[in-house]
Amino acid sequence: MTDFQPVPAHRPTLTHAGCVVSTPLGYRPLQLDLHVPPGPGPFPVVLWVHGGGWLTGSRVWTVDAEFHARIVARGYAVADVDYRLALEAVWPAQQADLEAALRWLRHHAFALRLDPDRFAFLGESAGGQLAAVAALTGDGPTAVQAAIIWYGPPDLVTLRNQDDPFTGPALLLGGPLGERAPLARLASPLHNIHPSAPPFLLVHGTEDEIVPYADAVRFADALRAAGARCDVLPVAGAGHVFTGAAVDVGTLTTAGADFLDDVLKR
Repeated sequence: MTDFQPVPAHRPTLTHAGCVVSTPLGYRPLQLDLHVPPGPGPFPVVLWVHGGGWLTGSRVWTVDAEFHARIVARGYAVADVDYRLALEAVWPAQQADLEAALRWLRHHAFALRLDPDRFAFLGESAGGQLAAVAALTGDGPTAVQAAIIWYGPPDLVTLRNQDDPFTGPALLLGGPLGERAPLARLASPLHNIHPSAPPFLLVHGTEDEIVPYADAVRFADALRAAGARCDVLPVAGAGHVFTGAAVDVGTLTTAGADFLDDVLKR
């Protein structure tokens, strides 16, 4: 039976669709969709990095159905970015894809009414891992000034099923995690922390069985120990993707905007 995907919802905030930011040889062109507030700007930018276990997902999918409207209303542009999935290419191809989006946005910042000095990632789940690593390793044109991570795994080294070659993380790294320990460290936010790390906000369900809340606390403690700012927003009773949360996910989007207002000095 054919599994028909739903018709994409209308996105009233969308200003530039299907912007090609990279054409890696042998792969599909990588795109982003840009949502820019009205007015002269320049506006700070939130780069949305979708989840999906590194195997599925799309830049147009968000956890909060009103995500773009909420963020744009706060005076931020939103860039929904593509990256290659694990069955298309192994890591660090995904990091190269996020860096390509950053470079493209900064190159065209004036024309697009963007502020090249105020960029932030917001990544969820697998996209949170990718966004966190990119935030910690970016420099110059690939640097960001803040990162918000929704229930992203901070440490691939300690994940379960180390000998299984068919898990999402194993496919991301090109083999069983137990045989890819050095690469798993390089791909783990926890093992890329340094004193100059940008400010982080970790938003995580306290009942998450896929990425335990304790992992977020461990990551936050390590960032703070290095001298970086890291705020943690526990979502009481919530599992992965905020299932079972007692609060509306929109309040978490708003909390992220509050954090960005603070750290980006708006």
